[in-house]
Amino acid sequence: YKAKHVPVGIDQMPHLELCREIARRFNHLYQTEIFPDPEGLLTQFPKVTGLDGRKMSKSYDNAIYLSDTPAEVEHKILRGMKTDPARMRRTDKGDPENSPVYQLHKIYSTPEELAEVAEGCRTAGIGCIDCKKILIRNILAALDPIWQKRNALISNPDRLYEIAQHGSEKAAKVAEATMVEVRHAMGLR
Repeated sequence: YKAKHVPVGIDQMPHLELCREIARRFNHLYQTEIFPDPEGLLTQFPKVTGLDGRKMSKSYDNAIYLSDTPAEVEHKILRGMKTDPARMRRTDKGDPENSPVYQLHKIYSTPEELAEVAEGCRTAGIGCIDCKKILIRNILAALDPIWQKRNALISNPDRLYEIAQHGSEKAAKVAEATMVEVRHAMGLR
């Protein structure tokens, strides 16, 4: 599809580099510029911390899914999400950087809330449950418009099929045009 920019997670960069290498070799071998050298687009948070402190991944079953209900998100964070291991009791002081909860606060909370929970963790001014409740509120607020759009799409399967069909047709045209160029460059016409 001749992508010049590809949104990827940091763990996908090696795959993108392989694509770049294949594109460069093809272009060099056939003395053409059919395939661009795609750049990876990383977000401000290229690696999201999962509920258990590892990277968030479906494979690790430590993720919050767009299909989760608000109750499921709340349960996953309150019951399943680890906190700073130094905070065994409410009165123990901690280091927010050691808490997966704080890592998600960096994504979902305002700078003021981030400073508040960091200070609360360091001084034992707030407990881990309170910290998690602030995070839950912010995640639910961020996911609400996504859930609304998702529910609207799911409730109309015919429209979903139309969108998929239209996208498939557009993609097929682009792919076919690229393959014509590729076959021509390779002398396969």
